[in-house]
Amino acid sequence: MSCYELEALRLGLMNVLGTGDRSAREHAERELDGHLDGPIEALANAEDLSAIERHLDAALVDLEGEVATTDEDDPEYDYLRGRLLAMRDAERSVRRLASQGESVCAGLADAHDLLHETFPVD
Repeated sequence: MSCYELEALRLGLMNVLGTGDRSAREHAERELDGHLDGPIEALANAEDLSAIERHLDAALVDLEGEVATTDEDDPEYDYLRGRLLAMRDAERSVRRLASQGESVCAGLADAHDLLHETFPVD
């Protein structure tokens, strides 16, 4: 059993953040071997946070569909629900990351404006 969505999200975030941890990347790629298609592939290859949010949403829709069509007596059912919960938590984390990034940008703009107010340029 593997958490394809989590590994794809990790790869996408490594792309966005410029993470150079080759062993972590190789581990995630091995986990996804043979499963890189659709939203999982797009998520793994995302290059910005908006793409991560968009592809994560699509991956969640697919996972929700898988949970909905799996019989509750199926041995995989609880694991699928666990994956869904983990991905919902990851979705909130990605939203916080995007919000914090926007806040940093706004703060830099404010600092820039303050600097020019304090030291006007002719």
